[in-house]
Parts: sequence; structure tokens; C-alpha cells
Amino acid sequence: MSHECDHPPEVRRKPRLTRPRFDSAGLPSREISSRVSEGRAAGASLYEIDAPALARLRPDLVLTQSVCGVCAVDLPEVERAVRGMSPRPRVLSLDPSSLEDVLEDVRRVGEAAGADGAASRVLAELRTRVRAVAGRREGSGRRPRTVFLEWLDPPMVGGHWIPRMIDLAGGRDALGRAGEPSRFVAWDEVLRADPEALLLGPCGFDLARARREVDLVRSRPGFDSLEAVRSDRVFLVDGNAHFSRPGPRLVDGLEILGAILHPESSPARAPEGAFERL
Repeated sequence: MSHECDHPPEVRRKPRLTRPRFDSAGLPSREISSRVSEGRAAGASLYEIDAPALARLRPDLVLTQSVCGVCAVDLPEVERAVRGMSPRPRVLSLDPSSLEDVLEDVRRVGEAAGADGAASRVLAELRTRVRAVAGRREGSGRRPRTVFLEWLDPPMVGGHWIPRMIDLAGGRDALGRAGEPSRFVAWDEVLRADPEALLLGPCGFDLARARREVDLVRSRPGFDSLEAVRSDRVFLVDGNAHFSRPGPRLVDGLEILGAILHPESSPARAPEGAFERL
């Protein structure tokens, strides 16, 4: 398990095999962003692997990713860690750029782990839930302009799977680019987009941590003039659990988006307490 693994709760009892090279707890968003930028510019990894502990576990399969070197250990680090292991485990890198890619990764992991049947059942259920949200969207002609901020200072809009999730939930992403990485934007771009719904879901933050950051957005010039603010449609979501991580809980995030963007037809299954109206 990585140091970030926390779901389901029982994984917290598993050995932790990675750790960050700096402690971001308590640091403001801009300071975290600055340290990350400095590390990346210097070509340094932001995380390290406990290679001896990994070797002692003698895994057959190691899952990793190359989607984002900021969020987790990436493929080159893992390949270096397993290079001297005998027998050498299979390394499977999951690198989705869309919601469909994420769903297909369920199948890929199932096949690699010898659990094809279980993976097929999970995948079928997830696709059914996705279709249910998309079907409710079809009944509404209104598609509110939506901005999803994945980081608050400096502002970053969600990319990859986020724009497609907004589309499936019945919104229109005003700034995100489907299938492309998340990107920093000037605050003026948010003002010009004038979203009808503004979602704040900082990457890696749960609701409690994100709640401490909201004044970074509220204090920006022109915030009160946004249509989303005037119509009371600014929402805080748990980016860490439901939006940032490319796994099955993105479907929970999709259902949350449906509840936010079209509450008149939202599914009852959107997790209780999964979002807050600011």
C-alpha cells in the first residue's frame, strides 16, 4: 500500500511502502504548490519507496501509475525499486485519461490478479450506475456552466475524467479539457467563464481539509459577482475520495455531480454528507 491508501478502511492496517519527501500537513496551498514545482523543476521525485520492505513482501504484482508524478509514486520509481528483486514481480501501470479508461482498468487489474469474474461483476455494476446518471441527464434540457477547481491557490481546473463526468451529470464544463491534464488558470478566466455552478475539490484534500482553504477563493476579486455565488451554487466536494483518484469511487463522484447539478432528478444514492453548499 502507498502512504495515501485509505479506502476501504481496513487497508490502513497494511504495510506502508511509500512516503512523501516533504510533509505537507498544515502547509497552505500555495506553499505546497511552490514546493512541488521546485521539486519537479529539479527533476526530483516527490516520493520515495521503501524498497527493502517491498522486497520482503515478495509480491507477484505491483500496481503503479504515470498519470501524475505530483500525486503518487510514478512508474520509473517503481521500476527502479523492483529491478533487483528475485523473482521480479509484474509491474502494471494504470494510466487513465478518461472515465472510460478508469472503468477499463478495473478489468485490467482483475485479469492481472486472476480475478476476472469478480472484476467483470464490479465493472457491470459501475457501468449500470453511470448509465443511470446519464439517463437522468437526458431528461433535462438545462446544462449549467460548471467550473471544477482541483486546486485553489493558485487555481487549477480539473482535467482528465472530470469534464466527462460533468457532461454525464448534465453540466457543461466551462474550462476543463476532457482527456487532458488538469491545468492552472488565471482567476480572470474563472470570472470570464462566470460559472452557474462552482465546485471546489482540492486534489488530495478531504472535506475537512478543503474547508480550511475556501477563503482563498472567497477572497478573490469578483468572487461575489459570479452567477454561481449569486444563485447559491458553490459547493465543496471531497476531491480526495470522489474525484482525484482514478478508481471505482469516481462513479460515486459522478452521482454527487448529478445531485449537485440536477437535484430535481438526482439519485438517492449520492453519499450522505459527500458535499456541502457554501
